[in-house]
Amino acid sequence: MTRDASFEALIAEGAAAPVDGWAFDWLAGRATEERPPWGYARLVAARMAAADAALDVDTGGGEVLAEVSCPPRLLVATEAWPPNVPVARANLRPLGASVLAVTADAPLPFRDAAFDLVVSRHPVRTDWPEVARVLRPGGTFLSQQIGPGTVRELSEAILGPLPPPAHRHPAQAVAAAGSAGLTVVRLREATLRTVFHDIGAVVWFLRKVVWTVPGFTVAAHRPALARLHERIRAEGPFVAHARRFLIEAER
Repeated sequence: MTRDASFEALIAEGAAAPVDGWAFDWLAGRATEERPPWGYARLVAARMAAADAALDVDTGGGEVLAEVSCPPRLLVATEAWPPNVPVARANLRPLGASVLAVTADAPLPFRDAAFDLVVSRHPVRTDWPEVARVLRPGGTFLSQQIGPGTVRELSEAILGPLPPPAHRHPAQAVAAAGSAGLTVVRLREATLRTVFHDIGAVVWFLRKVVWTVPGFTVAAHRPALARLHERIRAEGPFVAHARRFLIEAER
């Protein structure tokens, strides 16, 4: 569908498209986001090639882990959102990885010191004591995390002005890692330009990345969506900024 389609047609398209897994291919040609400069998937692949036993926490649909070309002897992933679990199992089957469905905020279902590598891309919440518990002495935790106020411009376009973000600051992650007995050996931050070309892309994104506008539905937020649609038509693509940080810690 073209970006010149009607408001109703665009939001209907964005509301109907599937959001299973954690790939963003549906946005091709409709939205773009800069990639962080450190190359998380490449870093994970390199760490996996040197690992014996590894765990991917909050694997989503397993899309990033599936890029690993040399998996370790033992490779396990966890996922708490039920629709993602079969997607991850299909994506990770060629690697011989096990995917466990878990409950959000529950302890990791593994024995102490089970892994020499734990990775996590965009975790909903990092349970630092649990990460430290399942890591072997000398083991590594590598994670790309969502920073404070990510795509805040989009959140405010739908919800109105918001207070300054209180969570997801890198300094908070460093302090939490230290409290759990881990030593942070790398911390990098990036602000990434994110561009939405039509309101259908916005609707699909808000359905998938649910923390951007908690409780989002087209029906509840139709007036704000209509205003943003008219803004895009009048001014061109809507620009927001995603914030990411890379943190690496050792036990």
